[in-house]
Amino acid sequence: MLGIDLQGKRAFVAGVADDQGYGWAITKALAQAGATVCVGTWPPALRIFTRSLERGKLDLTLPGGGELELERIYPLDASFDAPEDVPAELREEKRYKDLEGFTISEVAASVKEEFGAGAVDILVHSLANAPEVQNALLDTSRGGYLSAVSTSAYSLVSMVRHFGPLMNPGATVLSLTFLAGERVIPGYGGGMSSAKAALESDTRTLAYEAGRKWGVRVNTISAGPLASRAARAIGKIDNMVEYYQKNSALPEANTVEDVGNTAAFLASPLGAGLTGSTIYVDKGYHAMGMAAEPLLQEEE
Repeated sequence: MLGIDLQGKRAFVAGVADDQGYGWAITKALAQAGATVCVGTWPPALRIFTRSLERGKLDLTLPGGGELELERIYPLDASFDAPEDVPAELREEKRYKDLEGFTISEVAASVKEEFGAGAVDILVHSLANAPEVQNALLDTSRGGYLSAVSTSAYSLVSMVRHFGPLMNPGATVLSLTFLAGERVIPGYGGGMSSAKAALESDTRTLAYEAGRKWGVRVNTISAGPLASRAARAIGKIDNMVEYYQKNSALPEANTVEDVGNTAAFLASPLGAGLTGSTIYVDKGYHAMGMAAEPLLQEEE
């Protein structure tokens, strides 16, 4: 039987802070396939996340039986590449002051120190943030725009640069994008559409550069909208989900399992021929050229 087997593989999933989003679903799917999983969590959410985990408030159930066990949780703020990039005032902020080693380069160094060279087989970038996401692009400040691109797109470049030397030949890098990177999605503002476009472009270039340098594959999953806790910041996420559901080729809402299973496939030897690709997991919405709902109503 042809199956997905990630036994003996280690994954690092950046951007996990609760049990609702695509990052958590990917974590569970990789673990179900046999991988051990470490996660990187944004420092302001770290305490709540670890306490929720300790108190059994997170859904750890794996499809097919068993429970998710995280190998390690690292504080990670992907806005910063190195310690010298962190502003002094942020270091004194209560959610950061007791933390050490939360920049991308420091986390990569910690992973290497703990697990050695060749420590990572699967690197997942599930990171996105824009301080002005509810603003139209025309109303987005320069600072807000650059912050969105830095945290949501450049962070992938930095992660591949620092984790690449720790990855084995044949390893894979995955990120999450959204159709707003290539089409207009009203309400998805603050520079996030630009960040997703950059992420998809960088995926292609990194596939070439990391592929030639380390033998690593780089792909991105364009997932349909999900009403997760993090996505609530957009403000119109429920409307987006409903619109996708009504107008996709398969008139259904996206599920977290759809994305998690695709990630597991891409990370496995079954996906060995795929790199530099944007994989659409959105029930076929991306293929539609017009809204389906008015036409369906007329047919009724």
